[in-house]
Amino acid sequence: MKSRRFLRTLFIFAMALIVSGALTGVTFAQDDQPTPAVLTRNLDTVWMLIAAFLVFWMQIGFALVEAGFTRAKNITNILMKNLFDFVIGSLAFLAIGFALMYGGDGLFVGGERWWFLGDAPEIYPGLTVTFYAFAFFQLVFAATAATIVSGAMAERTQFRGYLVYSAVISLLIYPIVGHWIWGGGWLGQRATAFHDFAGSTVVHTTGGLLALVGAIFLGARIGRFGQDAVPMPGHNMSLAMLGTFILWLGWFGFNPGSQLNADALSISLVTVNTNLAACAGAFAAVMLGWYLSGRPQLGWGLNGALAGLVAITAPCAVVTPTEAIIIGAIGGGVMYAVVVGLERLRIDDPVGAVGVHAGAGIWGTLAVGIFARSESVTGVLHGGGLDQLATQIIGVGAVSLYVVGCGILLFGALKAIRWLRVSPEGERIGLDLHEHGMAAYPEPLPAEGIREHEGLAREPVLRPASGD
Repeated sequence: MKSRRFLRTLFIFAMALIVSGALTGVTFAQDDQPTPAVLTRNLDTVWMLIAAFLVFWMQIGFALVEAGFTRAKNITNILMKNLFDFVIGSLAFLAIGFALMYGGDGLFVGGERWWFLGDAPEIYPGLTVTFYAFAFFQLVFAATAATIVSGAMAERTQFRGYLVYSAVISLLIYPIVGHWIWGGGWLGQRATAFHDFAGSTVVHTTGGLLALVGAIFLGARIGRFGQDAVPMPGHNMSLAMLGTFILWLGWFGFNPGSQLNADALSISLVTVNTNLAACAGAFAAVMLGWYLSGRPQLGWGLNGALAGLVAITAPCAVVTPTEAIIIGAIGGGVMYAVVVGLERLRIDDPVGAVGVHAGAGIWGTLAVGIFARSESVTGVLHGGGLDQLATQIIGVGAVSLYVVGCGILLFGALKAIRWLRVSPEGERIGLDLHEHGMAAYPEPLPAEGIREHEGLAREPVLRPASGD
């Protein structure tokens, strides 16, 4: 009994010491509390990095959507392109593109400082976040614009040509568009400033228009159109569905993160508007397809949701939830019309990227001039007159001319040096074997295609890498 009492007394004494030490620690800590400015910096920076991580996660969403909508013999190639447009884009954008976009206040291009992220301040000027957090956030946006193109050019593009494209868009095309609108360029300096909150134009219209030019220069896949056309359905709708929801999740970093701080009211409104527009876009596209084709199809629902997300990206901070539903629904309808129109023109876009990103992106940008209502941006429906809508139209037109012109030069040059499209034989057996010497699904192997394709090593394809 005495030993138990002693142990209990010792335990109580030890706990008292611990509690006393903790309280003393709290007292000392209170003497060294961070200032409100430091707390704001830390909170805003952490929020921006979380948002950037979500946008980075969208890379796998794009990869899965594109893989699901393409044929099994081209999946490794699609995954390689989605990997390397981020790899090449990261190196190119952070070395040079970021400086061209934000490194000065020239009318058409920056580039006065921050080459290779040199001379970086601790806090990004004019914001409450660190410089490197802002740079990384901008990088994942640039990567999103770059990866849009791979889907429209799927199943027939040479990998080396795609690497060149990834470098050029990250070095020159995207950064200059971004400078015009976000980096202090001429569209942002207009008396009525161009408004693109999170990138309907900067990211999605840029990527979507390059996708259109690339698809035109490539031409359609063999057997896609004409009297001898054969069905070319996507090989795995489960992957497409999973990819769509990953993109949907990523958009909750894409749009709310563009507030550039953790303002609770703003990011909450943007989040609700983003979700409602996606739902409205999916519903509108499926209903439209059901009415016109007689069947409700999953593909329209997936691309409709993405179109709604793209459309609300520009106006998400300056419209009401009801208006977000309208904008998203129209975005789904625009996507449907563009996809069907390209089909009739025999322009081959295997995943519908042009309709989702260029079509809905242009619509969402123009919607700002119609629906916006805030202290700085007012649309036609709220008594703002035509000034904002006119600026939005001018901006869309200027960006379209620049991007399409760059695309013609880029893809025209790649086609001239024969770095754009694979050979007919390579397209027939699939880019996985032709370009990379491996299959995404090794069993069953296309043995006849392997025998006929001269120079293709069989061993790495036939045996698992583990040697089991």
